[in-house]
Amino acid sequence: MEVRSCPGCGKLFNYLGPTTPACPACMAAREEKFQVCKEYIRQNPGANISKVAEDTEVSVKLIKQWVREERLTFAEGSSVGIECERCGANILTGRFCNACKGNMTQSLNNAANSLKPTPEPVKADPRENAKMRFLGDK
Repeated sequence: MEVRSCPGCGKLFNYLGPTTPACPACMAAREEKFQVCKEYIRQNPGANISKVAEDTEVSVKLIKQWVREERLTFAEGSSVGIECERCGANILTGRFCNACKGNMTQSLNNAANSLKPTPEPVKADPRENAKMRFLGDK
């Protein structure tokens, strides 16, 4: 197990991967902030990130992280959102727009198909055409 210093409070904790970037106490506090933001967005569906951050006292960076993780999403038809990491288009949640997701999926499928081994043609066994011959008895 890897031991790290918590970025929030400085205490040492067992780092278990990207799902636990902080100590349990800071993770619990972060989850409380998430619930506050989630409830605020539910009550104010047209609010943008800066308005949510200002009214809930949660950093814009943390809210954007939750949107990228698809834990939060903007209202459908909303003019606010975040940028696609690939092309910069406005998206409501996640990391990539639908067009970029489709392009990446197609590229990965093409790459996977090009790596599939092609079956080698079956070589004819030279003995297959040989005919049985008998030696005459003397």
